[in-house]
Amino acid sequence: MKADLFSCHTPFTPPTKVEDELSFLRLIRSRRVGPATFHRLLAEHGSARAALAALPEVAKFAGVAGYEPCPEGVARAELRAGRKAGARLLIWGQQDYPSALHDIADAPPVLWALGDAALLSRPCVALVGARNASSLGGRMARRLAQDLGEAGYTVVSGLARGIDAEAHRAALATGTIGVQAGGIDVIYPSENAELAEQMAVSGLRLAENAPGTSPQARHFPQRNRIIAGLSIATIVIEAAARSGSLLTARMALDQGREVMAVPGHPMDERASGCNALIRDGATLVRGIDDILEVLGAAPETPRKARPKPRVISTAPRQTSSLPLGDEPLGRAILERLGPSPTPEDALIRDLGCDAASFARALMGLELDGLILRQPGAMIARA
Repeated sequence: MKADLFSCHTPFTPPTKVEDELSFLRLIRSRRVGPATFHRLLAEHGSARAALAALPEVAKFAGVAGYEPCPEGVARAELRAGRKAGARLLIWGQQDYPSALHDIADAPPVLWALGDAALLSRPCVALVGARNASSLGGRMARRLAQDLGEAGYTVVSGLARGIDAEAHRAALATGTIGVQAGGIDVIYPSENAELAEQMAVSGLRLAENAPGTSPQARHFPQRNRIIAGLSIATIVIEAAARSGSLLTARMALDQGREVMAVPGHPMDERASGCNALIRDGATLVRGIDDILEVLGAAPETPRKARPKPRVISTAPRQTSSLPLGDEPLGRAILERLGPSPTPEDALIRDLGCDAASFARALMGLELDGLILRQPGAMIARA
């Protein structure tokens, strides 16, 4: 059997505060390095510092000349901005990083947290749904959020208008987490500014992007994977057939989480996505009893253990510097990609190539800015 392309004979060492706020920030903020590439580099080189040192050579093998990682000054400025906002940095692999996210695909390497981080140690359930929610949808969101809180669950959502905002407000007294698409200090939409301030005191806000980042379209799917990853179940309340809430539900399924949905009238477009989820096997939710029948009451939360590092193969490396850039294979991959995401495993089957060669070519394309990775092992042409 061929050695894993990203195997490493040096086990991953969990980061320490001194080295790794800067090293982790510099690596993930480096040009063309997303979460998937970050974790590949970390697995190959054993630490963020070593991966940073190797990154220019990796880029060179991928055909990117003159590549420079994120400067230290930029990372230091981000640390100052985050702390000025009152937030603290959670780093993948450290004890205060949310264990529910630790082993998901494309886990965020860093998260800015503002508020009560102890909420991350409790079992979480996501409530998501339409921004243009009906009055009945809003009432259902409030009722479920309040009942889940009383049952011992933390309610997670995306701080959007509509269902998200209703769920957060109803769960403020028992615990709620809002995952933001932009920076921790950028509230979107602005109408939720007061709610966001309340959550910074009696709830928790999380952001993967650097402080000061304005939300863009590409940030919302990234935010949704965190909502799904934090939660043992995702409940959808009103969602059109093509909506971000359904994307969150698909991500939850990919991560092995429960998916539930509140049914609606067949003539209401806002119910079409929920009804389709139920048709396809999601648990139908009429009230808290339907949820607790699947999940049970929230267990008492034990003292949080340090997350285990990912298992990394101890097989010898194929090379010392990630040989990248299989040009014929890279061209073949690009020819089969469009703007709509395509599953990686489908491409491998279609191309008839081995996984190691595919991974080499894919990393070269990513570093060259030609493809975009999406949650759930999906890729699209940039």
